Amino acid sequence: MNTVETIPELRQAIKQLERPLGLVPTMGYLHEGHLSLVRLAREQSASVVTSIFVNPTQFGPNEDLDAYPRDIPKDLALLEAEGVDLVWMPSPEIMYPEGFQSWVDVAEVTQVLEGAQRPGHFRGVTTIVAKLFNAVQPDKAFFGQKDAQQVAVIEQMVRDLDFPLEIVVGPIQREPDGLALSSRNVYLDIEQRKAATVLNRALKAAKASYEAGERSGDVIRQTMTKTIQAEPLAKMQYVSCAHPRSLQELKEIVEDGTLLSMAVFVGKTRLIDNLVLGPNH
Repeated sequence: MNTVETIPELRQAIKQLERPLGLVPTMGYLHEGHLSLVRLAREQSASVVTSIFVNPTQFGPNEDLDAYPRDIPKDLALLEAEGVDLVWMPSPEIMYPEGFQSWVDVAEVTQVLEGAQRPGHFRGVTTIVAKLFNAVQPDKAFFGQKDAQQVAVIEQMVRDLDFPLEIVVGPIQREPDGLALSSRNVYLDIEQRKAATVLNRALKAAKASYEAGERSGDVIRQTMTKTIQAEPLAKMQYVSCAHPRSLQELKEIVEDGTLLSMAVFVGKTRLIDNLVLGPNH
């Protein structure tokens, strides 16, 4: 496995790799969710490139950039064990050199849910992902369903800007008790860790209501809200029952797929989760 830092090193290394090329962008501190994407890329690509970059421009002024967990030696050992061909670990100075002033801004789909709670977050995401795509030139890029809005935003950007690649979305990876894997789970103490399962329980309650015939978006949202409010350690930021592509809230469930999503604080840790309702999910 080769590791590089600069863009010229990256481009030179990529010339040696077989096509098709799969890219798995990460912010490091890898867990089974990331590794499942690496395996998906390995199955669908002749060569796999993984990037590790904690992107400062997608963190708000009061968010956890400095505290974000990092363990590069462990990450590299995990990636090597999965057969990754190339790891790109640029510095912030490489990605945002002095005088940097160009940004990619996807409009409507970034204004709701995470975008409403975290102003500027998606401008940072789309800019860095566009830079990753331009530098690596992958045939496919692999993202996790856990960040459902991020997927919708990146797919919009790829369509709008004609990036010549395919976005592949891997399913959410969960603990046995249903908690979605996240690098931020490390912040939870024992009691908070138990309480954090409320996100998945709320999604399951909404799915059960849907499977029993409920089609009202308001009722589905109320079902999730009541489940979360019953957990004393949880503080709901939002719940959503929305169209999976536009992310606009729905009055009635759409049969070709409806995205249920939420953000919940458990203690000081902000967790997100989602589930897609529909015939193929």
